[in-house]
Amino acid sequence: MIEVRTLTISAEDDGARLDRWFERHVPEFGRVAVQRLCRTGQVRVDGSRAAPDTRVRVGQQVRVPPFRGDAPAAKMRRPVSPEDAALAENMVIHRDAQSLVLNKPAGLATQGGTGIHRSVDGLLDALIFDGTSRPKLVHRLDKDTSGALLLARTVRAAAFFSKAFSGRTARKVYWALVVGVPKRDRGVIALALSKQPGSGGEKMHPDPQGLPARTRYRVIDRAGNRAAFVEFQPLTGRTHQIRVHAAALGHPIVGDGKYGGTEAFLTGGVSRKLHLHARRLVIDHPDGTPLDVRADLPDHFAGSLDLLGFSASDGDALPIEDVKFYDTPEGRAKAEAAQAKTRRKARRGERRARGAR
Repeated sequence: MIEVRTLTISAEDDGARLDRWFERHVPEFGRVAVQRLCRTGQVRVDGSRAAPDTRVRVGQQVRVPPFRGDAPAAKMRRPVSPEDAALAENMVIHRDAQSLVLNKPAGLATQGGTGIHRSVDGLLDALIFDGTSRPKLVHRLDKDTSGALLLARTVRAAAFFSKAFSGRTARKVYWALVVGVPKRDRGVIALALSKQPGSGGEKMHPDPQGLPARTRYRVIDRAGNRAAFVEFQPLTGRTHQIRVHAAALGHPIVGDGKYGGTEAFLTGGVSRKLHLHARRLVIDHPDGTPLDVRADLPDHFAGSLDLLGFSASDGDALPIEDVKFYDTPEGRAKAEAAQAKTRRKARRGERRARGAR
């Protein structure tokens, strides 16, 4: 039996929920046990009773009751193997005292679940580095979506970044290859989504009664009428949002059989994997300097760009614009007029070139 302990809240855990603090520092107690111990007054903060959702502050003293081994324990995390630790470290593309950014490969789930044997969440113990606790997930990417994934290294940073995501101030830029070419070079897809009945929550579908979902898109380049290289920026964060919106637009993402069916696959050697990548993340940082990180494309996506004659540099050349500008009828009209002017100039240049021959 482990006897009574008194532990001090560190600056890193300032503002954390008490039950989450237990999860990180006293993992032998499961969440159910912590709730029961708080309810019976066995857990104390500075000598006073505390609820599981109490926010602890730096310097406070937490009474940890004896652990007898018969309390409902937390599920023990599987140790990270040397191979998985190497995988985790190789994913890191940015690291500072408050954050990590990973370039998550396609096929790796962000969180575990039934039938999932490897996930980012399961690799976090290998990403502590010089910190004192495992990093925290503050947003997610679909299993088959690759790219930039932000982790917070402290409780305060997790709260800061979570607020940025919930307040929609974080800018997430995704690249995709889609089948065919959208009629408009840019626009905002506003289509509410909900879980599709009978899919076990694994598939979303357009639903007027669902949760609001909005995605901005810009066509970067096109390969005739066969495919387009498109930038997507989600203005909301629904499950599979970009994939459903692209399919609803009539141009499913290449390799997305779930939402595009057989039409989502191109012939001619183009990979059958999903071509959706979180290319860039721009978000405010706790130290006051905005974090702006780009994640390299996976091999299958880069290969498809080359095969179709697209260039990643064309996508990077597009500035991040104020999404609200295109979110009004006036803004869309101005954007379309600017695009039409650009096309007219290009055609005049082509005519002059032909006349000079």
